[in-house]
Amino acid sequence: MTPKRRTARRSALGPMRLLLRLFAPLALVGVLSACAATFTNHGFVPPEQELEQILVGVDTRGTIEETIGRPSAAAGILRDEAWIYSAYRVRNYTYQAPEVIERDVVAISFDADGVVTNVERFGLEDGQLVQLSRRVTEGSVRDLGFFRQLMRNLGRVDLGALGG
Repeated sequence: MTPKRRTARRSALGPMRLLLRLFAPLALVGVLSACAATFTNHGFVPPEQELEQILVGVDTRGTIEETIGRPSAAAGILRDEAWIYSAYRVRNYTYQAPEVIERDVVAISFDADGVVTNVERFGLEDGQLVQLSRRVTEGSVRDLGFFRQLMRNLGRVDLGALGG
């Protein structure tokens, strides 16, 4: 190969090498960041400083509503006997199922007159796994294919009712 040919070939590959040198680190950063865990926060729990201000036997629903606020539908449960605030943090990592890594629940109990009787705090370690019951209603469609179902229903059509 002559020196001119070698130079012409290098100059033709020069922009390609430069592009590859710029693109490779960017592609590597993109691939590595796609594998990073993402975290989402849900709900609301009053800070510890606000919970310390609650006086059991003195405060009422009204004073709690003024100092902390009522639990919202998305962040808690509002009942006559208790207000329950909940917050949790979920980790999503690549293709794995989301995992709750932190949970904080505060329950403020009231008596019949609306006076605070107890303030309790629960964490993820206090929770219990609840087995859900999966009940499936049996349908009339069992092991029949689409065309078999179609043919069975053709005999059930009342032509007199269609004529009007």
